[in-house]
Amino acid sequence: MSKYTEDDLKLELETKEYEYGFYTQLESDTFPIGLNEDIVRAISNRKGEPQWMADWRIESFRAWEQMTEPEWANVHYAKPDFQAISYYSAPKAVDPNKTLDDVDPELLEMYKKLGISVDEQKMMNNVAMDIVVDSVSVATTFKKSLGEKGIIFMSISDAIKEHPELVRKYLGTVIPQKDNFYAALNSAVFSDGSFCYIPKGVRCPMELSTYFRINQAGTGQFERTLLIADEGSYVSYLEGCTAPSRDENQLHAAVVELIALDDAEIKYSTVQNWYPRKQRR
Repeated sequence: MSKYTEDDLKLELETKEYEYGFYTQLESDTFPIGLNEDIVRAISNRKGEPQWMADWRIESFRAWEQMTEPEWANVHYAKPDFQAISYYSAPKAVDPNKTLDDVDPELLEMYKKLGISVDEQKMMNNVAMDIVVDSVSVATTFKKSLGEKGIIFMSISDAIKEHPELVRKYLGTVIPQKDNFYAALNSAVFSDGSFCYIPKGVRCPMELSTYFRINQAGTGQFERTLLIADEGSYVSYLEGCTAPSRDENQLHAAVVELIALDDAEIKYSTVQNWYPRKQRR
């Protein structure tokens, strides 16, 4: 058997049908397109954030307004029109408690098509998952089991309200809000993502995973993930991303901050599985 080469992989990726390109019809609460301070404040208000978080967002937005989009080396793409994007979209059927038993059946069906059985997630004891659709987390598994070990695993939106001391201490310490154009944009409009804190000396007993799905057309997804491993702790974390196949581009601009304190270890992996529009005939 001949050796599988990098050229073989390139050919496979160019010719293989994109299996995650389907769209799920969901009733969504979507903001009008465009970006200004009112939209930034509306995102913060919709998420019920404290004033310090709203102020942090506004400071980031004002910094972003003074920046220009960078020219990336060897990357060529149509520049986004940042005033033609909706910066918040959430499925209306999301249950405030985000329990798996109450998740919209259409959402469950969508994840089955993606190869993720939420029913199986209930039974598995070695993987905890946070599921983010467009701008919100719709379910987080094993929060109670992990909490018994002092591990915090939840959406960053919940963490801002439930653990503000940890978020304020570490948010923006790896990638400052004014570090670059996209860092400032994300800091102003991030809508959801995962938050994890592993206490001193604790080895997380299961894999942690977050799955980001862009579903609604004309929207951007601005993931914010903050993972803190305290001294002598260990955690393994995997995130994955997909979106429907569309003729127009969509923007996913994420900030992931990993903080490993003395003698701590974080094993972090990401799978960015986007649709390469050039294959459309």
